[in-house]
Amino acid sequence: MTTLLQQAIASRFLDEIRDEQEWQIRFTNTTNEQWDFMAEMVRQEIANSQTVPIKEVFPS
Repeated sequence: MTTLLQQAIASRFLDEIRDEQEWQIRFTNTTNEQWDFMAEMVRQEIANSQTVPIKEVFPS
């Protein structure tokens, strides 16, 4: 494996780790009130037919 390819793989791997750390921080810092607000937003979208079936997003 070339050095350039190794560096590209390592860079991608480190980017993924940073991304996971950022998501973990966001989830940890989300308050119950924020979760409740997001859940209510989802309920409203469902009630207003603003969602699509998951099969349309991820066909098998």
